[in-house]
Parts: sequence; C-alpha cells; structure tokens
Amino acid sequence: MKKKTFEEINEIYDLEINKVFKTIKENNARRVLLQFPEGMKPYAQVVCDEIENKSGCECFIWLGTCFGACDVPLEVENLGVDLIVQFGHSDWGY
Repeated sequence: MKKKTFEEINEIYDLEINKVFKTIKENNARRVLLQFPEGMKPYAQVVCDEIENKSGCECFIWLGTCFGACDVPLEVENLGVDLIVQFGHSDWGY
C-alpha cells in the first residue's frame, strides 16, 4: 500500500479536521484518544501526527475495534485522556 499524505487522506475521508482542532482548543485537551474504523487504521499515524503537530496535544491511537459512535472502549478511563475523537466513514450531519 502506497503511503498517503494527510492531505490525500483528508480528501478521501473528509476528516473535518478544523472541527477536531476547534474541539481540542475549546476543551483545552492535552491528551486525545483517536478511534478509527478498520478501513482507516492504516492511516491513523499520519492523522495522529498532523493533529499533534498542529494542536500541541498528545494523541493516542486506539487499535481495538470500533464499530461506531457507541463503541467507546471501557479501558479509556484508565488512560487519563481529556477527549475522544472518533473518525468514521459515514456523514452524520453534526
């Protein structure tokens, strides 16, 4: 698989990255957990690096399963994260 740039990934999936940055800033989040569906996991590190570099927060990638917005990992409480960002394939209109 050819490695993609953040711009290419964002064009394919419309990550709403400005909304992510705004939410991080509004919540003064320093530790952010990123969840991706299986099809996006190959690009998780590129997205993580972009968020860390532009927001100054520390990101963690959840590599467990993610079957939608209701699939929040129980173990997240032990990680001490300030915010969870779930990326997905479907447009929810929010």
